[in-house]
Amino acid sequence: MAEETFDLERAEKLLPLLERLLRNAAEARRLVSEVEREYGSLVKSICLTGGRSVDVAHFSRCKQEKEEGDVRLRESVGEIEQHGCVLKDLDIGLLDFPCRVGDREAYLCWRLGEPSIRFWHAIDEGFAGRKPIDEKFLAQLKRPRTV
Repeated sequence: MAEETFDLERAEKLLPLLERLLRNAAEARRLVSEVEREYGSLVKSICLTGGRSVDVAHFSRCKQEKEEGDVRLRESVGEIEQHGCVLKDLDIGLLDFPCRVGDREAYLCWRLGEPSIRFWHAIDEGFAGRKPIDEKFLAQLKRPRTV
């Protein structure tokens, strides 16, 4: 588990930034996937027809877009992780925030589109084990520590 931990207030303050980064990463990934599909279709077409005239300028632009998308994706994911968050699933925008509940390690759990952090789970439970944050949980949530 990460050495940095969060309390609910600190994690929620990051949500606007994290939402922007997640959307940016998802858009970059979508662009990269589109370009990869286009390349795949071209290669298949060339193989099936025994050769084909290729618009080199178009595919050069596509290659550049893919490279830029790859960079944007890596930078967005890297920035999310630099804040101490764990990106669990980019497709649904799922983030975990390491925390301590009593003497246990756990995660505050947030998904893109949720208005606030309302769930948590033990580190071995994952998304399916999410539980609502209640007063009992909040009373056991430890103050954050950073290194």
